Amino acid sequence: MFKGAMVAIITPFNNNRLDEEKLKELVEFHIKNKTSAIVPCGTTGESATLSLAEHERVIELVVEIVNKRVPVIAGTGSNNTAEAIRLTKHAKEAGADAALLITPYYNKPTQKGLYLHFKQIAENVDIPLILYNIAGRTAVNMEPETIARLAHEFRNIVGVKEASGSLEQMSRIKLLCPKEFGLISGDDALTLPVLAIGGTGVISVVANIVPHDVVRLVEEFEKGNLKKAQEMHYKLLPLIKAMFLETNPICVKTAMEMIGMCEPELRLPLCPMSEENVQKLNHALRDYGLLTKRKK
Repeated sequence: MFKGAMVAIITPFNNNRLDEEKLKELVEFHIKNKTSAIVPCGTTGESATLSLAEHERVIELVVEIVNKRVPVIAGTGSNNTAEAIRLTKHAKEAGADAALLITPYYNKPTQKGLYLHFKQIAENVDIPLILYNIAGRTAVNMEPETIARLAHEFRNIVGVKEASGSLEQMSRIKLLCPKEFGLISGDDALTLPVLAIGGTGVISVVANIVPHDVVRLVEEFEKGNLKKAQEMHYKLLPLIKAMFLETNPICVKTAMEMIGMCEPELRLPLCPMSEENVQKLNHALRDYGLLTKRKK
């Protein structure tokens, strides 16, 4: 159920308020382009600067717009276990198909603390849970042994979005976890390598602007067309690099404004790109062909 080319969708703002009409338009854009799941309120969705009311509204709205056409995986993580439980319960009540739970940031919990955090969520909310491991954002790496312990003990912990950057670590997760446990790439540049070691797909940033190409990469791999999948990987790679010239989602929102998809509005402490990086992003979009043709 949670596989393929999934999008970590942005949260569009207008005058510092959630732009509900634009969010609806973006969700429909992804449905049209065969994105396999929508992931609101993740890192790319600027969850850290959404109020609780906004966070809940985004999830409710995405579930409503999607209307069961594809799975909705709601970002409900927090560095406060009680708050993560509250957000996850709300996502279930709103009709989300699963929840994505980032490892607690800033607190720097031990492996035991991580286990107890996710144990309490799993015991309190009966909804499929996908762990999200990204030490670059949280300062804590969840070890494969901790992930495997959770995967074996709790039937509703069904997968992990892995953004450690380590294929060795991801291979150990596949080795230690139940066969049906999902390994999802959290790094666009590693989508193809993760698929090659048994991953099920990607929760993608670059899919915000080129969902059809991310879909094609995964589909070609699944069909056994490795050469075509490699072609898509290398086609996407420079664009992916441009998405991370500055902290995500600064670049992807700027790119979306450049190609006429939405306003580039961010919430502080995220701020507009430097002029030097804007030029690099412009070149990457032009080289990809996104500034010479209308969006699909």
